Amino acid sequence: MNYISHLTAVIEKLSKDPDLNPSHVSLYLGLFYLWNMNRFRNPLSVTRSEVMIVSKIGSKTTYHRCLSELDEKKYLRYHPSHNPMKGSLIDMVIYGTTTRTSSGTTSGTSTVQVLVPSINSNKQNKHSNRINMSGDNQKIATSSEKAKNNFSPPDLDEVKSFFKSKESNEIEANKFFNHFESNGWLVGGKTKMKNWHAAARNWLLNAQKFSQNLRPPKSDHLHAEQDKDYSIPL
Repeated sequence: MNYISHLTAVIEKLSKDPDLNPSHVSLYLGLFYLWNMNRFRNPLSVTRSEVMIVSKIGSKTTYHRCLSELDEKKYLRYHPSHNPMKGSLIDMVIYGTTTRTSSGTTSGTSTVQVLVPSINSNKQNKHSNRINMSGDNQKIATSSEKAKNNFSPPDLDEVKSFFKSKESNEIEANKFFNHFESNGWLVGGKTKMKNWHAAARNWLLNAQKFSQNLRPPKSDHLHAEQDKDYSIPL
């Protein structure tokens, strides 16, 4: 049995059946999963609890109703077991896998393809995923480093606009631009600048401190209120 041909045919049939709802489809797919795990052997032995978990059906009434209706419509053959210690049997009807013989009759024999992943395949996939993730992380790190090192010096108009946004003037903007333009945009004369906005903010802070240090100290002698006797010789 070819599971791809079977599943394609049965999904097409389910979608065209107006009497079926999502619960029927969910139940059938759950049974198909268990059938696949059983290597597509009929009959399939199942328990109600197992099928309800796989098909995400929470009601026993819905489970039994959908299973009986799938049986009536010949999607499967349901053989219930009234023994709680013994599972029920289900014969899954095969769709879309018969081949024509030279005489025009149909033959139900074909190759079985099973979707059962092996342990080694899982290990290989996990290993491949780790390699891919490692490679992606390296790419991200490389891109991040390039972004950090990809510094582009601003032009004078950009600097003036930035200084204006910080309520400074063009004189300071020209000082900043001329200083770093002359030294190749190096911070401290050694390190390549990475962010000129941050350097400009530091420049403004230092300029403010420098201007405060240049202000003359206040003198109380210029505002003396007491009367002086200017007849006393110095």
